[in-house]
Amino acid sequence: MQLRGPNYEGRAIILEIDRKQCPDFFLDYILYITVTKSLSSRTVQEYYLDIRLFLKYLRMMREPQFQDINDLQQIPIKDMSVSALQSVTLQDLYNYLYYVTEERENHDRARGRKVSALRSFFRYLCQHQKLISQDPTEQLELPSPKKALPRYLTLEQSQQLLQSLNSAYPERDYCILTLFLNCGIRLSELVGLNLSDINFKEAKMRVLGKGNKERMVYLNEACMDALHAYLQVRELPEGSAETAVFLSKRHTRISKRRVQQVVETALAQADLGGQGFSTHKLRHTAATLMYQYGNVDALTLKEVLGHASTSTTEIYTHLSNQILKHATDSSPLAHFERNSQSQAEQENNEDHESKSENTDITNPE
Repeated sequence: MQLRGPNYEGRAIILEIDRKQCPDFFLDYILYITVTKSLSSRTVQEYYLDIRLFLKYLRMMREPQFQDINDLQQIPIKDMSVSALQSVTLQDLYNYLYYVTEERENHDRARGRKVSALRSFFRYLCQHQKLISQDPTEQLELPSPKKALPRYLTLEQSQQLLQSLNSAYPERDYCILTLFLNCGIRLSELVGLNLSDINFKEAKMRVLGKGNKERMVYLNEACMDALHAYLQVRELPEGSAETAVFLSKRHTRISKRRVQQVVETALAQADLGGQGFSTHKLRHTAATLMYQYGNVDALTLKEVLGHASTSTTEIYTHLSNQILKHATDSSPLAHFERNSQSQAEQENNEDHESKSENTDITNPE
């Protein structure tokens, strides 16, 4: 069964659901959240897996014929009746969370997502479809996550990262790092960029964030320079209609994994490897530098980063475009210019590119 969700610039959301193994009330729920909620395809898929696991767990705990089965995946749920959910209690839910913690080693975040999935599922059954009379998740509490300060690069480390880049595709990879460090966009947002998303006249670009929500990201001087430099060397085979901004060596949209490899390699070149930094940590870095050096308040940062909160949505609507533009302009990396490469570095790049073309086959994008 394929469920197609919102389409943005030709990028369809497709979910793979095993219809033959799911009861109708469960399939109806998945269809409901796919077409009515602003959830990403990944979130819907995770909800599907979480609820499916819960239904299997419920049968294992309640029905004797399944209690000796060690692997929950072997327990069928196709013939399960919605009436079995009528008697689910709050304690059943906590028992399930204990099971995924102890037996499946789920961490706080995974358990938190399962709680959100259960709440959504039982709310649908009780309030929307009236299939059960009571919602057992009303008093279900979210696990308290362990709070940890986000890791980020200092200004000096950020400059070192940009300056040390030595790549077979220098313009592309430098542009990728620059957008991460100045705009704080997500990995999925960068990979999903199309040429039509960039407005060079107004120095801004459109990105598709979590929940398929669009927002405008303003581009400072460093971002504009990096984009112009990259697009001048971005080449496509004759007749190609590829619209992605960032391309792989095969002239197709670059993959998330390839971008991660670009960042990992650049970090290693800057002697910053093995310290827990990643593409997402570059997003933390962008936000931290704006806040530390740009006199940017937390509410503006949330808008720049595309964080969503129902309690603050109305506050965000009155933020002017000039304030948002100032946020990226205020980054201390806004005017960073990389020193010209030496002849030795250029020769090294050519050697590296030759090796990359030979070795990349085992590490496809």
